[in-house]
Amino acid sequence: MIKRYKRFLADIALPNGEIITAHCPNTGSMLGCAEPGSTVWLSRAKNLDRKYPLTWEILKNQSGTLIGINTGLSNRLVKEAIEGGLISSFSGYNTIRTEVRFGLENSRVDLLLESATGQPDCYIEVKNVTASVVDGIAIFPDAVSARGTKHLRELIAVVEGGERAVLCYCVQRGDVKSVRPADQIDPLYGSTLRLAISHGVEVIAYSAEISLEGITLKNNIPVVCP
Repeated sequence: MIKRYKRFLADIALPNGEIITAHCPNTGSMLGCAEPGSTVWLSRAKNLDRKYPLTWEILKNQSGTLIGINTGLSNRLVKEAIEGGLISSFSGYNTIRTEVRFGLENSRVDLLLESATGQPDCYIEVKNVTASVVDGIAIFPDAVSARGTKHLRELIAVVEGGERAVLCYCVQRGDVKSVRPADQIDPLYGSTLRLAISHGVEVIAYSAEISLEGITLKNNIPVVCP
């Protein structure tokens, strides 16, 4: 890693000394995940005409932890975990729809679980987590997130309408023991999260096992929201 800039770009020095510009699939601040000199792994796009054919996927931090920085994977990871039976609280649903329009603020829910047995539909909003502070505590968001706060309001409205709403933190690193709201970064998000919980929005978190062969959600970890 040389530097990350303009949100979507990163300059990378390859093992042969060539310096290339790769696509960065993470629009957050990437707190602690874009340190110059870090070892990174890239994927190559199938579309050979793409302006930046290489995409930054994984970073190894100074502690040797592999971190998945591609936020585009988080929805797929949670969907795979549901289909594989990892998240038992989502059993009983027979249909998973993605990117479904909903709410009063022109939103799209990441995953919508539907059942033929009459139980309420389940609206799942997935948030990718990569920022970790100390003692295995991850935080979200890593920058002020008006979009994240909007989604919490939408989930509150889902519960008030008689359906089920879940916020799922997808933690793409294996050294995290819990997730907390980053009140010092975005106090409005933190207060809205607490309001959502008080209204019955379920909040869960799962951490991933990351290797150079793949990324898979493995462990349910607590969300601490005092």
